Amino acid sequence: MYRFLQAIYISNFSESKLNIGFLERHKNGYTLADIEKIIKKEKIFQNPLVRICADCLMPNHFHFLLQEIKEGGITIFMQRLGTSYAKYFTTKYDRPGSLFQGRFKAVHINGDDQLRYLLAYINVINPAQLIEPDLKEVGIKDIYNVLDWVNNYNWSTHQEFMNKRDSILVDKGLLGKLYPTQEIYSKFIKDILRNKKNKIWTMIDGINLE
Repeated sequence: MYRFLQAIYISNFSESKLNIGFLERHKNGYTLADIEKIIKKEKIFQNPLVRICADCLMPNHFHFLLQEIKEGGITIFMQRLGTSYAKYFTTKYDRPGSLFQGRFKAVHINGDDQLRYLLAYINVINPAQLIEPDLKEVGIKDIYNVLDWVNNYNWSTHQEFMNKRDSILVDKGLLGKLYPTQEIYSKFIKDILRNKKNKIWTMIDGINLE
């Protein structure tokens, strides 16, 4: 997971001398903080392709909520990410063949409502399905158990929106204005989880995110 996070960060540079192979050659590895220090020291021009507003890494897939900065930036970013991480993974584990199944799927967000509910899906509903697989069909069985799970799940940006950590990967953008405090965000998430009839279920059922 940590290597994938590194690949995400590096893949978002318009031009960079850094790549996943460079990191792999160093036995001790690098944290994201280490990479940030290298960038500042070497004065590497980042010039990001996309704004990563939210993300969630799952055992067999991942989700991003992206805002395009450069024209065609999302496609370039996703292609770079897929290529760099696949090359690292297949070399490290001697696993020939494709790592990812097919081309990535993208959905255009229409309006603030869909933006809000997709944030809740990516940060909370998606990882919560690891402990309640049928929650989209039957609703949340144990809201406190789900909240405890997602509050301790390290692989989504729920942590950033709960102000438990900062990340050099994440730029909340408009979402930071919609949810400027942990209290506002937390109330929204709790309301989502308590009410199966909430708009999130209609929003999510209408688009294919898997």
